[in-house]
Order: sequence, then structure tokens, then C-alpha cells
Amino acid sequence: MQRSTRTIEDYALIGDQQTAALVSRTGSVDWLCLPRFDSAACFAALLGDENHGHWHVAPRHGGTCTRRAYRPDTLVLDSEWDTPGGSVRLTDFMPQRDRAPDVVRIIEGLDGKVTMRSTLRLRFDYGSIVPWMRRTNGHRVAIAGPDSVWLRSQPPVHTWGKDFATYSEFTVEAGEKVALVLTWHPSHKPRPRLIDPFDALESSVADWRAWAAQCRYHGPHREAVVRSLITLKALTYAPTGGIVAAPTTSLPETPGGVRNWDYRYSWLRDSTLTLQALLSVGYHEEAEAWRDWLLRAVAGDPADLQIMYGLSGERRLPEYELPWLPGFQGSAPVRIGNAAVNQLQLDVYGEVIDSLTLARSAGMPIRPHMWRVQVALMEFLRSVWKQPDEGMWEVRGGRRHFVYSKVMAWVAADRAARALEGYPGLEGDLEGWRVMRDEVHREVCERGYDPERNTFTQYYGSRALDASLLLIPRVGFLPPDDPRVIGTVEAVRAELAPDGFMRRYSTENTNVDPLPGREGTFVVCSFWLADALHFIGRSNEARELFERLVGICNDVGLLAEEYDPATGRLLGNFPQAFSHLGLVGTALALFGGEGAG
Repeated sequence: MQRSTRTIEDYALIGDQQTAALVSRTGSVDWLCLPRFDSAACFAALLGDENHGHWHVAPRHGGTCTRRAYRPDTLVLDSEWDTPGGSVRLTDFMPQRDRAPDVVRIIEGLDGKVTMRSTLRLRFDYGSIVPWMRRTNGHRVAIAGPDSVWLRSQPPVHTWGKDFATYSEFTVEAGEKVALVLTWHPSHKPRPRLIDPFDALESSVADWRAWAAQCRYHGPHREAVVRSLITLKALTYAPTGGIVAAPTTSLPETPGGVRNWDYRYSWLRDSTLTLQALLSVGYHEEAEAWRDWLLRAVAGDPADLQIMYGLSGERRLPEYELPWLPGFQGSAPVRIGNAAVNQLQLDVYGEVIDSLTLARSAGMPIRPHMWRVQVALMEFLRSVWKQPDEGMWEVRGGRRHFVYSKVMAWVAADRAARALEGYPGLEGDLEGWRVMRDEVHREVCERGYDPERNTFTQYYGSRALDASLLLIPRVGFLPPDDPRVIGTVEAVRAELAPDGFMRRYSTENTNVDPLPGREGTFVVCSFWLADALHFIGRSNEARELFERLVGICNDVGLLAEEYDPATGRLLGNFPQAFSHLGLVGTALALFGGEGAG
């Protein structure tokens, strides 16, 4: 395989709501972490080459599939090849997990006769460990340390080992089917119960379609909205309700660059947008699970609140590098963990309080101590909101008085005060929070606003701009028709989105962002621009931008973190929950009145 020609948009996602795999157009599973999203990968070719682990299934002579698509309203992927000898379909999916994760690959002859080949190279611990392989009861078993993976076929096919890989080859004619099943379990435990792959396919299709049918949105681009919701469901860690930002690490913001981060964790910043999207389209169970994960994660001393947590609320996410992996298209270093977990980002206090306020107003069941958590967070924020912080983009250039962080401190005080006003039985310092709300608002308008250019700025005293300023009207800090809001939208658009796609901020300001290189346009920020245009009365422009953004989804409807308009390529970790949340949120903002209910 030619790594240099592979692009991020070449991949499709399959998963079982505890982990996920990326499947290429050539039929290769190039990324899979078992048993969880944040476990070490057993297929890491995505960040190197096939010697770092992959599972390739395709016609014997290889090549890119002729066509591929998800079965409607599912996470079941069909890839088809037309060859001189006939046509064949490969169906990839991961069934809802019982005890063990399974990857199922079903090959079905469609026409003529096609010889298929499977090449399995298991490499545990991100491609660094070659397992010991053995045969047992018709299975191929790979074992190394804590990991054990079993490969079987139904019906049995010719399989052999060579060059530290396992090969299978077989021929299918029209109507014939062969299933290959890969199952992981801890190496010290007995083999788990075997699934029937064909029954599992029927169940998976039925389960996904039943879930998708609950979506209450029926407006324009419903297919893209449903695909985004399915992707969000697939990125949810079912045992806890936490949602990972992406199932990958170190997919680059610039090919060949160093802006490569691990996104297999849950960010508090996404919480309000997540709840709003799920509640608006009818997924109350998922919204409640996310709210409960949030409450568990933030429990403890408010001074220790983090910007992100592990899938179960883990706090320690140490960052280190994997020198044996060259990175996607040579983008090194490959990082595991995320050092930004230690940053002070004051906006997350506003996000958490806003989310819990939204949950209460939506009628979600009240949890013990939920209000006490908000009061504790609010009181701590009142003592620290005047401090500088690292800002929402996790820049590594030192602390500043970022305007968006202060705006979200205002959100926290506003929501807390409104809660006391709306629910008199709650206890709290209503007058004190009102005073803080007014003080924050006054300071932001005085120190974070540039009257000469009629725009808010990235941080106090700066001339730089930031895409987060587009959220000022959405959180209610100022009304959309305020001249300062309109001026900010126009200035941010002109400076950071000259081609219509929004950058987070200018990377030329090395005082804020000292890392070398540039990054692509940030997909969710482009959706924020569409929202902001709609808020200030430019709905036609907003809809035009939304159409362009839907158009950058790859052929199976997935979005990465970033996009490069010059090359038309997706960049960054993939698929990105924040990007898909942006798509759902903007669709609801633009068409919710006619399409949801």
C-alpha cells in the first residue's frame, strides 16, 4: 500500500460504541484500538505502514473499491469491487458488544467469480509488538501480554501464516458468502462465546435503523443530520455515556507538521452543544447518559476541574510520544495522551453550569447533589474569573485574558442567577452572582472590545481575532442586533474566513501559539459562522455556507476536525464529534422550525 497517497477522507468508520475502526477504500482496517477507544491500537497502519498492523480484505489483485456506502441509517459499511471476473461486496461492521468486541467482515459474491484474499497483520501496542500465533480448533489465535485475538471464518477457508502475517484466500460466486470474524479478549481468560456473523449483521442493521428512526428532524439534509447523529452515537462509550472527541490520535492539522494530538477523550467544552443537539432531535436517553457522565467526571474539588477526562472520567491522561511510528503522511510526532488536560481554561466552568441548567430546564431527572455541584463551581469561578487562562483552543503560549473565557464566566453567573430566579427552592448567593454577572459583562465590553474596528478581540489589549467570538450572540451575552455583534461577525469573517471557511485564529501570532506551521480551517467554527450569519439576519448567506459545509463531508458523510480549501482535503482527527455536532446544530438553527418536532 502507498501511504503517501492515502488521505483522511479515504476512511469510513465502524464501531460498537466502545471502540471503533477505520476502513479504507482498499478494504484495509488501518486503525483499531481494543478493547476501548483509548486502548493501545492493534492496527496502527494509519500512522505508519502495514507493518504497524492492518487487516486487508479485497479481491486478490487489490485496488480501490468501485463504490461504497453505509446501508441507510446504519453504521454497516458496504464496499463493492467490479473485477474482470465478476463483482463482490465486502460488508464491514462491529456488532453491539456482548462480552467481547468483534469485527465482522462478510464477503458476498454478486456476479461471476472473484478470488478474495485476506491479509491480517496484528501488531499490539501501537504497532510495536508482534504477537505469537497458533492454531486451535479451526481458529488462528494471536497472543502477546494482556491481549488475545482470535480469527475464524464461516465457512472455513484456506488460511496460512507467512512473514509474521496470516493469509486467507478463497473464491466466491454469485450468492455465496464467507464471513471473517476477529474477536479480542484478555489473554488470561477463556475464549468468549462465538457470535453468528450473519445473524449479527441482521441484528445490527435492525438496531441502527430503529435508533435512527427516533430522530425528530425532517428538514433539509436530513440524511446528513442522521449520519452525524449515528457518528455521535458511535463515538459514545456506552458503559458510561462519555463521548470521545474522535476515535484517533495524531492525524495532522498540517500534513508533515507537528500539530498532532490525541482526541480519544471527552471534552467538557462540547457538553452544552451535545445536550442541545440530542434533546432537540429526540434522543433524551443519550442526553441523560451524557449529563450523568458529566456530573461524575466533575465531582470533587472545583479547583481541580479539568477541560477533558477519560471515557469513565479518568483524570490522568499523561502525554508521551511513540517514536517508532512515522505518523500519517510523515506527520510526527505521534502522541498518546494530552498534556492540555493540565491547562486552566475558565470557559469550561460556564459550559458545565450552562449544560446542567439546560438539563434542568429540559425536564431531565434531577440527580442528587446536581445543584450543589453547580454552586461549588460557581463559587470557585467567582474567586478566579479575573485570572488569565490558556483559552479554549489549548494553545501552549502562556496565559492571557481571553475574551471567550470571560464571556463564559458571564454565562456561568447568568445561568446560576437565573436558576435561583426560576426555582426559588434552590439555595445560593443570588445577589452576589448578579453582581459578578454585571462586573464581567462590563469588563469584557471595556477591555475586550476594539471600538476603532467595532469588534471584540481574542484577548484583552489584542488586535487579533478569534472564531470563538462568533458565539457571543448564541450564549446571550449580547443580542444579535447589537452593532458590536454585527461588527464582530463581519470582522472575524473578513480576517479568518476569506474563502468562506473559518480558521480558529491566526497562527502567525506566535506569542499565543508558538508551534511551527499552519493548520487548516476548523470545521465547527465554519458552522459557527453560519449560525452567526443567521442570528444577525443574513440567513441566505448562512444557508449557502451550510450547503458548502455539507459538501465537504467525505463520500460516506463523515467530517474531520479541519478542512483545507486549497486541496479539498480533510485534516485532523477523524471523524470529529465537534464537527458533526456543528452540522446538527446549524441544521436545527436554520431549518428547525420547519424540520423538527
